[in-house]
Amino acid sequence: MSWTADRPAGDPWIAGQLWAGGYHEWLPPGQLRGALACFWVSVVPADGGPSVTSVLPDGCIDLIWHAGHGAFLAGPDTAPHPITDPPGTVYVGARFRPGAGGPALGMSLSELRDLRVDLTDLMPRLARQLPADLPPARALRTAMAASAELVTAGPPDPLVVQATRLLATGRTSVAELGRELALSERQLRRRFDDTVGYGPKMMHRVLRFRQVLEQLTTTAMPVDLASLAVAAGFADQAHLTREMTRLAGQPPAALARSFAAAA
Repeated sequence: MSWTADRPAGDPWIAGQLWAGGYHEWLPPGQLRGALACFWVSVVPADGGPSVTSVLPDGCIDLIWHAGHGAFLAGPDTAPHPITDPPGTVYVGARFRPGAGGPALGMSLSELRDLRVDLTDLMPRLARQLPADLPPARALRTAMAASAELVTAGPPDPLVVQATRLLATGRTSVAELGRELALSERQLRRRFDDTVGYGPKMMHRVLRFRQVLEQLTTTAMPVDLASLAVAAGFADQAHLTREMTRLAGQPPAALARSFAAAA
């Protein structure tokens, strides 16, 4: 299937603000949503200060074009990845869902774990289509079309997708996952390593982490961390604090304060 888009849907584009500054993301067309989580643009305004952010684990990988630098792959993270970007920085990206990146790229994602790798080293033909000096709008269209073609040629691993869904809904534990899917522990681990970049235990940790992050962004202060820990499946508040600190670089109380301040 060949797929292109003249312009993404969503208010940022319609309002003409996609390149003005900030981070914007939108869903891909319906037929791609099982493999691609979103397309996105991030712009640091040229007339402001530098942007200091931290990319947090989400079980996904991204194909990213960086204006003036070219394209790279952001592998699956198991810890926070801090970034400082100067004014005028422009990124465009396509985000692959868990279980989709490995088949689409034709490689084991365990090789990309916690790494940012120049696309020239992995997919030189695609890298030539996304040179550093492209106009951002053209880079966005190219990245969108290329990612759509990749996931169409290499669709997600259905068992890993099902396993991730089971873990996310809490319908089964990591220990029961192999029996639920009729796979040995070794087979399950290998398929997760190849298509996600790490094993089902790490995937479960990331899913719980993202669940808590979502709650922290929508819950009014002060946050009842003890109740939040139990609802998310942690042993207790201390367990929640340890995991959030490992995966976000901050304890949950600090994260809640930062989200409240941003809001």
